[in-house]
Amino acid sequence: MRALKGTDPRSIGGYRLLARLGAGGMGVVYLARSPGGALVALKVIRAEYAADPAFRSRFRREADSARLLRGRFVVPVTAADPDAREPWLATAFVPGPSLAEALAERGPFPYRSVRGLGARLALALAEVHAVGLVHRDVKPGNVLLALDGPRLIDFGIARSLGATALTAPDAVIGTPGYLAPEQARMGTGEVGPPSDVFALGCVLAHATTGRRPFGTGAALAVLVRAVQEPADLTGVGGPWRALLERCLSKDPAGRPTAAALAAELGPVPPVAGAPGDDDWLPPDLPALIAERSARVLDLPEPEPEPQHPAAPPPVAPPPPGRRRFLSLGAAAGVLAAGGATAAYLAHDRDDTGGDAGRRGTPPLLTLGLHGDTSGPDRAVGRAQHHGARLAVAAHNARPDRAVTLRLVPRDDGGDPDRSRAVARRFVDDPAVYAVLGPTSDATALAASELYVKAGLPMLTVWAGHADLQKLPDTPVFTLRPYTTALAAPVVQWLTHVRPARRTALIDDRDDEDHSYVLVKALREIPPSRGTASVHTVEADSDDFGPAVADALAAGAQGVVYCGTSPRRAALCARALRSAGFTGGRALTQPAGTGEFLTAAGDAAEGWAIGSTFVDPERLPRAAGFVRAYREEHGTGALPPGTAEAYDAVGLVARGLDALDTPDRVALRRHLRGDPYRGITRRYRFVEGEDTVVQNDGMFLWLVRDGRARYLGPFLEVDRKAADRAR
Repeated sequence: MRALKGTDPRSIGGYRLLARLGAGGMGVVYLARSPGGALVALKVIRAEYAADPAFRSRFRREADSARLLRGRFVVPVTAADPDAREPWLATAFVPGPSLAEALAERGPFPYRSVRGLGARLALALAEVHAVGLVHRDVKPGNVLLALDGPRLIDFGIARSLGATALTAPDAVIGTPGYLAPEQARMGTGEVGPPSDVFALGCVLAHATTGRRPFGTGAALAVLVRAVQEPADLTGVGGPWRALLERCLSKDPAGRPTAAALAAELGPVPPVAGAPGDDDWLPPDLPALIAERSARVLDLPEPEPEPQHPAAPPPVAPPPPGRRRFLSLGAAAGVLAAGGATAAYLAHDRDDTGGDAGRRGTPPLLTLGLHGDTSGPDRAVGRAQHHGARLAVAAHNARPDRAVTLRLVPRDDGGDPDRSRAVARRFVDDPAVYAVLGPTSDATALAASELYVKAGLPMLTVWAGHADLQKLPDTPVFTLRPYTTALAAPVVQWLTHVRPARRTALIDDRDDEDHSYVLVKALREIPPSRGTASVHTVEADSDDFGPAVADALAAGAQGVVYCGTSPRRAALCARALRSAGFTGGRALTQPAGTGEFLTAAGDAAEGWAIGSTFVDPERLPRAAGFVRAYREEHGTGALPPGTAEAYDAVGLVARGLDALDTPDRVALRRHLRGDPYRGITRRYRFVEGEDTVVQNDGMFLWLVRDGRARYLGPFLEVDRKAADRAR
């Protein structure tokens, strides 16, 4: 529970807002008091999703259905306004912790408690299914714990509507690790009540063992494990294991119904307070529930809104609004901060909650810049440096800033040992509040342990190794999708742009780990819902001819190079060209670099590249940034990652501006807050993790006439978009 921000309304639909309960990609959830005095959780959907008429229609239909839920273990909708500019709905408020919080704080539940928990949640799902709803996102975070039983929340309203509003019919809806195989396979249309039973099985397995049944890591890897591999039930035996295995059957027909599962797990007392009603509670859970409830009792009432606010006295005009560029009228301050290049910082500034009117000289805070500016990745490190410098200058030119930033760069030369030494220097400097970088997987992995131990926020826009995903509440923020998640743009390309029912995967053992994961993902969820064959090239061979010949003999209509080497990707492209192949071709970052274009020559033509970077020159929001870059660095293509580094600094600056007393821990917590709109895209963090929502940060490029041309966010790319790149 967090205090309201300055930009939050004080009332919605007659409900007085008291505090923030949470925020996600679809909207914000507030604690509010109804006109009759009851506490409610009021969820407000962002206006951008409500622009779709189909969204509002389905919102209204499902909210009406949800009002029919009156069981003990669901939290029903008590009011909703689907016609508001920002649609909202209210549910009864449950002050207890979520199951996710309880498991994190106290560990796995005793068997008796898990069985009682499961019986009650199965009853809740049975009622949800009986009124024609499918929850679609059963997980520990959507189970609230109260003394009289658990409560299932968030049943398929905003979650189920997100794909419709975003016009992404193949999007996976739900939370990886708790999704049934039929949910993980995008667009199959098979999601139904058995999918919820599978998710409940995952929840019960997690509560039994303290582990997620399909592990952690990159979202795509977790999805693949859920589809292909058995759940991790180590240490679980006997009839309980057999029951969980039935719930977790890959075949929906092999799972029990929610009603049958409830009967098998029961009995449950019919009314609260009846004998045996609290037998399911773990020994120390009542104290945790009581402590959470006490927080609500201590919450101060907000000041009532004035009915007739007095006119403000005449004063000097206020500083520019938080959603605007700095005006040319601020030229004096801009020049003092380093020239006209400082005049543009296009990210949203209205979500900080900070007091822009704070008086006095803003304190000087230091940001570390950790990268390779002299070694093999020096081009990457220098691009990061250029973007960060422009962002710091732009921030410091803002008259409404609460802090002044200083950038301190340090070079690790691309060496892991030097990276650790750089990290120690930043960690030991109390003036450093956050670090941007490092710029490679190896150096980021080497430094991350030090940043984690010190609690110093580390934000990387370049490193994409799945091992950077730590446990929740760590200070390592990976502001780009993991490299292996880039299978999704490949599937999009070979499904909706250059459809290929038979796809050949070139498994380059030069980077065996990356290629293995990408191959595994594409075999499990092949493009066009067709088939995928694998053709291996060993690490000690530069001859891609045999693998290409085998691929064409297998009838390949599309080819994916699954390695990471630009040079070897070029060898693959040349072998395909020599064989006369003209079908769809795709590869992923980091293979699709300028080195690939140079080495492949004409053979690079027509290759699609799945990337985590944008072309800022194609984005209206980045126009000011591009002009500022040109003024300082002249003409030529902007290096990949420059604009993303600019956004990373903007994210940190917003956080520091919002804190009354800046410190590393407070900044780390704030960074995981509301979505942040930068010049390149929106940054939204996965609930309970320090990774961004994967789909927001993946893009497609196409090689035309010897250069890579940016097509846009991968889910928006179709044949027309590709044709426009010609």
